Amino acid sequence: MIHRIELKSQNLHGSFSNEYKPILTVQSGDSIRMQTPDIEWGYSASKGIEREFFQSAVNEETPLHPMVGPIEVKGAKPGMVLEVKLNDVVPGWYGTNWAGGKKTWQNDAVGLTGFERIRLDWELNRDTMTASVEVGSRPVNVALNPFIGLMGVAPAEHGVHHTSPPRYCGGNIDCKELKRGSTLYLPISVDGALFSIGDGHAAQGDGEVSGTAIECPMDLVDITLTLRDDMQLAIPRAKTPAGWITFGFNEDLNQAAAQALDEMVELISMLYKIEKSQALALASVTVDLRVTQVVNGVKGVHAVLPDGSIAL
Repeated sequence: MIHRIELKSQNLHGSFSNEYKPILTVQSGDSIRMQTPDIEWGYSASKGIEREFFQSAVNEETPLHPMVGPIEVKGAKPGMVLEVKLNDVVPGWYGTNWAGGKKTWQNDAVGLTGFERIRLDWELNRDTMTASVEVGSRPVNVALNPFIGLMGVAPAEHGVHHTSPPRYCGGNIDCKELKRGSTLYLPISVDGALFSIGDGHAAQGDGEVSGTAIECPMDLVDITLTLRDDMQLAIPRAKTPAGWITFGFNEDLNQAAAQALDEMVELISMLYKIEKSQALALASVTVDLRVTQVVNGVKGVHAVLPDGSIAL
């Protein structure tokens, strides 16, 4: 079955909680189509149309990323895995990113803390798959790579949880590989899963070093949600056009890398039915460790096993 979620305040929230009521209940295998707002909780359908702004449907002190949801999946139980297939991701016509200003470690590193924060307003062209902006009165173009920055299920812990850091149950992963044709696997912690999605990105480098990608609305996000009781996960995993991906999340980048590596070694061991030491040896000649993002408090690392890189 295909469901459609209307873009309106009643369907949005800006934090995670297992106490939020679902806006929609679906069966395993159902698909959902929706639009998502930009990072400022706004949306404009086309150039020349004024942005409409939305609010959270729940009582939150500091909502950050606007998310559609929560979406309940019938039959979801703790210990299961939610498969999120990204059938299509279509960005809107505009996007924004910022740099400098407030005190962050990356602004400190490049000497921009305390300087004026700049804003770049990009125009997105889906025909040419480029984003354009003027920088210093000169035109600049970059390639589009639209993806979803934030997908997660409700955590088991009570209370309201900020959207910024990625967690064991997903959330603000900000991995540019989570684009059309990718499938994200999330460990379920609560009955119904309570899945939420948002934070459209038009383009981003690994690291997201200024603190933002090209943050954009999405004109279409088409997903399929499927329950998996044949998988056991403690942290998200993904199958993407780039290959298999495992993740690590930690305030310490070394620990994040260690977690992503350990998850990948376990995956290779399982896929090819070999010992962990053998899997590590193969990982050393095939797997890339990439810094997903360094700006969300909890840093992210993802390990990539390209398709076809190991033949046994």
